[in-house]
Amino acid sequence: MTLFSRVLCGASLLALAAPALADDAPADQTIIVTAQRVIDDARAQAAQTPGGTDVISADEYRDKAAVSLRDALSFSPGVYTQPRFGQEVRLSIRGSGLSRGFHMRGLTLLQDGIPINLADNNGDFQELDPTIFQHLEVYRGANALRFGSATLGGAINGVTPTGRTAPGVTLRVDGGSFDTVRGLATVGYADDRADVWVGVAGDTSDGDRQHADRTSLRFNGNVGLRLTDRIETRFYASAQTIRQELPGALDLATTERKPNTGNFAGNQQRNIDSLRLQNRTRFLVGENGTLDVGAFLNQKSLDHPIFQVIDQDSTDYGVYARYEQIWDKVALTLGGTSRWGRVNALQYMNASGRRVGPPTASALQMAGTTDLYGELRVAPVEKLWLIAGGVYVDGRRRVDNRFNPTASDSEDFSQFSPKFGLLFALSEAVQFYGNYSRSAELPGFSELAQAQPVPGFVPLKAQTAWTAEIGTRGRAGIAAWDISLYRADLRQELLQYSVVPGTIPAATFSADKTRHQGIEAGLDLTLTPWATLRQVYTLSDFTFRNDVQFGGNRLPVIAKHLYRAEVQLGSDAIRVSPNLEWVPRAAYVDYANTVRPDGYVLFGLTAHAQVAKGVTLFADARNLTAKKAVGDISAVVRVTGPSQALYYPVERRAFSLGARASF
Repeated sequence: MTLFSRVLCGASLLALAAPALADDAPADQTIIVTAQRVIDDARAQAAQTPGGTDVISADEYRDKAAVSLRDALSFSPGVYTQPRFGQEVRLSIRGSGLSRGFHMRGLTLLQDGIPINLADNNGDFQELDPTIFQHLEVYRGANALRFGSATLGGAINGVTPTGRTAPGVTLRVDGGSFDTVRGLATVGYADDRADVWVGVAGDTSDGDRQHADRTSLRFNGNVGLRLTDRIETRFYASAQTIRQELPGALDLATTERKPNTGNFAGNQQRNIDSLRLQNRTRFLVGENGTLDVGAFLNQKSLDHPIFQVIDQDSTDYGVYARYEQIWDKVALTLGGTSRWGRVNALQYMNASGRRVGPPTASALQMAGTTDLYGELRVAPVEKLWLIAGGVYVDGRRRVDNRFNPTASDSEDFSQFSPKFGLLFALSEAVQFYGNYSRSAELPGFSELAQAQPVPGFVPLKAQTAWTAEIGTRGRAGIAAWDISLYRADLRQELLQYSVVPGTIPAATFSADKTRHQGIEAGLDLTLTPWATLRQVYTLSDFTFRNDVQFGGNRLPVIAKHLYRAEVQLGSDAIRVSPNLEWVPRAAYVDYANTVRPDGYVLFGLTAHAQVAKGVTLFADARNLTAKKAVGDISAVVRVTGPSQALYYPVERRAFSLGARASF
């Protein structure tokens, strides 16, 4: 057992012993701020944005075996989540990171308002466990300006509970197919000056494919101190140890006939140990103003046997500030985040998952990124808000190649992205909006420090786009909706493809002109007091624009149409919810548009029953018809034959049962 694992286990035991503190909880419940109030405030904040936003309460996915962010975000309009394996999914908004076949790019991920992306903006989301969160906030595209994001996709912020929003003890356990067992224990306590919340989650599974075993142990906690009636500081800590075997991609015939097959070559894995520490101090300013300041430190160790063993130790740290003030007809947001990071990047020959011999590559990767942002909202007449703002991004990327100093290099970036919008409230329940904005994404080390086809530093330009968006959200009668239409014209889109399948990093090139346009729609219908229909539809129309090589071809990977629906039947005491996911036709596999797999329909079911006060049983059944189909794709320039391993299957049929309790 590693020292890191011992620390996590010790924290887990402390968390399980902590419920004794709850016995001393004060009788004055005025110190408790309900989670629903916090979520309502988050939705009110999102409703002030002239573009696509969404706030997802944990209650919306509490009946699922929530393995990954896909389970939490599956009914968030415009969020494209498709499984690769285990906790690894393709996570994309508006085609962000479209061709990235590993990890994530083009989205800003945050936990409690603090970015968890590395300093070069690349990101991993396996460290985020949706069962931990109180709610998630999704701000699509330039609507994420309030988080300092200038990316094409926007931002996703996971908000953890506190001792004030989640007092007492909660326990959850579930398990089922493929020897899967998951557990969660949390405890919260608050008095008039301080509060504490701790959560420990564990997970183990054989996976639904060969060579897909995984185990994880996660700790999350925070402590809040009220220094005065107008100043509060909060310290956050999270630690993860994750072990994941990688079953790899399959050829098309195997994907459609024997999707449980895995690739044992090289015993490929992704093993992560990480620790995040952060602080946020909030000052109340005037009648309706807040100033948040804070700092954070992220440390991560990655052991990643693939074509070689990737061995990386990274340290990222930074500071941030955000000021928000509301007057009668004016609202102002100002903020900034600075991040710095160092990655000690080594590679070794891979002998069945173990490094052998001396390093084959050794580099020090250093990044710095500063985001400065501001937004002014003015109401010249009643019910109409005019919005103007922008994000300035300054970045530096440097690679010191220890084995080949001639391949060392650096690049500086500077981009300003303005945003203009309007928000019109037809009534208290119905809004219309529009915006026009620019985005700019700086390349990260996976793009700049390439291994294929020629090792070395590649001085790529920033990816930019101008995006126009119109939409509406609201509620009338039995209907509640959230609909956005957007068109983004991109320059220098960072596109990747596998020259040799299974090699990472992949070669990256910058396209001249591309276009991403689509529809992000959510529609809920309350048919009766005991029946609600939830629906989301995403249209993703992504193409080259008069490209020299590819003309007007479609960009691969993301299916053009995706529809999900769920009917909730029952009440809070007992509910059954059948659901479906429909992809009429899969995306193209290559930039040449020569191969396009068939689509699929998946059927599932969730249910829960409250069996005693504070005790609920729940069930989750997936892919009830055992459909075999392509769920995700690794793109290539042109498919050369049926044996290419480019496909990831949809999730196999699986069943799970669980229980949750609160005291």
